[in-house]
Parts: sequence; C-alpha cells; structure tokens
Amino acid sequence: MTGSKVQYIEPRNYQNIFKRILKASKVKEYNFHVLRHTFATNCIKVGMDIKSLSEILGHASVDVTLNRYVHSSYEMKKKFLEKL
Repeated sequence: MTGSKVQYIEPRNYQNIFKRILKASKVKEYNFHVLRHTFATNCIKVGMDIKSLSEILGHASVDVTLNRYVHSSYEMKKKFLEKL
C-alpha cells in the first residue's frame, strides 16, 4: 500500500470502455491494442526518432518497434521521396 488515495483502473476496464465508445459511435470494433500501433505510427509520421519511441513503448530493441508497431503509409513514403 502506497498510502495514496489514487484509484488504479484495471486495463480491461479501459478495453471495455473503448468497445462501448466504438459501438456508440457505430465504428468498426477494433482491439484496444490498435491504439498502441496507431500511436507508434503517428509518432514516426511526425518525425520522432525510433530509439525514443522504442523506449516510450518499453521495447528492449528498436527491431520490435519497427517490425511490429510502425506501419508505413503511402503518404509517408511520398513525403520522404519528395525530399530527394
């Protein structure tokens, strides 16, 4: 016990809330974990370096971050090719 009056929320509760929001919004149901992938992709999109992102996500190596979490898009590829 930390003596703190802060109440911690079980991660599953977040997932249930997320599902209710999607249903109420009439959005296709996605796994809550998709938010982590979206966050990682958006961080790369705005120029965050991969090492910092990997540390934020708690990965042991940048390979995990790149291979599982970061998804390139046509827009990202086009943006970097135009810099050439």
